[in-house]
Amino acid sequence: MSDVREPRRARRRRLARALVSPDSYGSILVLLLITYVASAMATQQWQRSIIVVLQVLTVSLSLRVSGARRVVLMIAALALAYAAVVAVVALFSDESDLTSGLLFIASSALYFIAPLSILRSIVLRREVDQEAVLGAIDAYLFVGMFFAFAYQAIGAFDDPFFSGGIEATVPRSLFFSFTTLTTTGYGNLVPAGKLGQTMAVGEMLMGQLFLVTAVAKVITVWRPARWRAAGGEASEPSPPRDLGAPAHDDSPAPDSDEPP
Repeated sequence: MSDVREPRRARRRRLARALVSPDSYGSILVLLLITYVASAMATQQWQRSIIVVLQVLTVSLSLRVSGARRVVLMIAALALAYAAVVAVVALFSDESDLTSGLLFIASSALYFIAPLSILRSIVLRREVDQEAVLGAIDAYLFVGMFFAFAYQAIGAFDDPFFSGGIEATVPRSLFFSFTTLTTTGYGNLVPAGKLGQTMAVGEMLMGQLFLVTAVAKVITVWRPARWRAAGGEASEPSPPRDLGAPAHDDSPAPDSDEPP
């Protein structure tokens, strides 16, 4: 029994270390969840400015962990600088549709860059381990939050965003984005303008494409044994046998009673 519990404890310890390590997708997942809750609760412009700073930290960490290319880092540096400037300006200015829209544009721009780098890192992996699973979850959350803040940016300049005169608050945009990404579609919130409707269709398609690419890669290659601690505890899967080859029988041939 102790031999069975030890690998489980090792997996739990490694997952706990990943959630706090700056070199793991686990810490990015924690920051994303914190940002999600903070964004849903923020009501003042100065609070949104602080959230943008948190988003800058999250995206910067994700680019480092995923090993983003130099071109991506250059583009990300521009987006991060823009987001930082907007956050500082909005922190000391009066609340208006313009400043709110610029904040939401900065947030959506940051969340657009990060999942591309993470998905590239997952696709190029030769094996799927704990980091690949956490990275896939991070990328999925990044996509959903990108569209949520993009809807908020559109609603800041073209209010109301939803039909029926419903205001596009951050909690509503997050709810609408993830129900659209997962193609749940409750139907209680519908974009009023053509731009919002077009982006909603794009999010639905992107959610399905994500499932058949990144998630399919994870499910196809993932082996729970790879989550076990190193040191001979993980067993490699046996190579598949050629279905067209005849089966090899190692049992001894039966004795024949017939004379030679």
